[in-house]
Amino acid sequence: TESLRQELDLEGGKVSCTCVHPGGIKTNIARNARMSNSVEKLTGSASAEKMRDQFEALFLTTSEKAAQVILGAVKANKRRALIGPDARVLDIMQRTLPVIYQRIVTASFKMASR
Repeated sequence: TESLRQELDLEGGKVSCTCVHPGGIKTNIARNARMSNSVEKLTGSASAEKMRDQFEALFLTTSEKAAQVILGAVKANKRRALIGPDARVLDIMQRTLPVIYQRIVTASFKMASR
């Protein structure tokens, strides 16, 4: 999306795009998502229901709020829309700790699943 936005800017056209970076959004899709066996191995948790509950607790933004933020960003012709406080935290981590942020996220996920 960001490359497309750059191309559109270079062309000077009237079409644009906004790159959406969602955090955890409270939706039925997220609630009913299946867990990979690799997640079970990573966390050491054998209870899919327990893991689902833990994931759901991380979903901080309602779908209505996400839609409002996305629509506002598109109307304002913003390049990026960070949806939810967790998306903003991850964005800051990626920018300030580009080499180790994934290790931090993985370690946090492991600790939270215990």
